[in-house]
Amino acid sequence: MFKCDKCGQCCRNLKLSEIYKDLDDGTGVCRYLKGNLCSIYKDRPIYCRIDECYELLFKEIMSKDEYYRQNYACCKILKGE
Repeated sequence: MFKCDKCGQCCRNLKLSEIYKDLDDGTGVCRYLKGNLCSIYKDRPIYCRIDECYELLFKEIMSKDEYYRQNYACCKILKGE
C-alpha cells in the first residue's frame, strides 16, 4: 500500500498535470483540499487513488514497485527534497 504522509503538496500543484484540471480551484490547488487533507477522500477520483489507479491503469505497463518508486519520486520533487 502506498504510504502517503499527508503533506498535501500533490493537491497544491494541480497545475503541473492536465488530468487534474477539473479539480483545480483556479490557483492550482485542489478545490477539495482542507488544510492538508482531502474533504472528499472516500469519494475522490480514481487518479487520486494511488493503489486503485495502479490496478486499473498501470499494472499491465509496469511493476507495482516501479509505480511506487515513480510516485515517491514525484512526492520528493513536490516537497522540494
